Amino acid sequence: MAEIASAFPDGETLAEIIVVDDGSTDGTSRVLGDLARREPRLRICTQPSRRGQSAALLAGFRLARTPLVATLDADLQCRPTDLPALLGARGDADMAAGIRRTRRDPATRRFASRLANAARRLVLAPEVEDLACPLRVMRASALSQLDADGMLFDGSHRWLPALFQIAGFRVVQMPVAHDPRVAGASKYTTRGRVLPIARDLVRVVAFAAARALRTSPAVAEGSTAPKA
Repeated sequence: MAEIASAFPDGETLAEIIVVDDGSTDGTSRVLGDLARREPRLRICTQPSRRGQSAALLAGFRLARTPLVATLDADLQCRPTDLPALLGARGDADMAAGIRRTRRDPATRRFASRLANAARRLVLAPEVEDLACPLRVMRASALSQLDADGMLFDGSHRWLPALFQIAGFRVVQMPVAHDPRVAGASKYTTRGRVLPIARDLVRVVAFAAARALRTSPAVAEGSTAPKA
């Protein structure tokens, strides 16, 4: 919490800090309660049971009251101190996404992530270098649009930059630091990610196809063609 607050020393840019407790059973709620008593900007969202990263992010998005929303994993492998630079890099884009060019994960996880990123980019977002970097700054109104269109599904955290682009929003990217994990353990395994990513790919391709159909010239011309 101190690292997040210190990244914005002006005391104004950071209006609120939302922490989503995804059904933890390790005393996290008690620690968060103690922090909230010292940090008035902290808002805590407690999930009744473990629902996964996408559901946790969506819960936080729906609670946010600011025009811009930033995301950061609790393991702090991405640094809060990179957020101001990411905010500045956004300009007038709808999302600024981090790129973890020097990954500090085990070799097997780096290999699996490279394969997954390559497959996802090849199909949908060739210009997005790191689709699943957890460090992002986004327009809240764009997130609301994706939510209303049903695009923030279970697993959407792996696809956010691509989903923004499919919806017609602009995405910029910036390299960010990536540190070794010093606490906790990742819930993801290489084998466990294959099926969810394949399932998600079908869903995201369907979103892309539906948007292309809605915005294609043939559809537009057909809707205004004169009657015989």
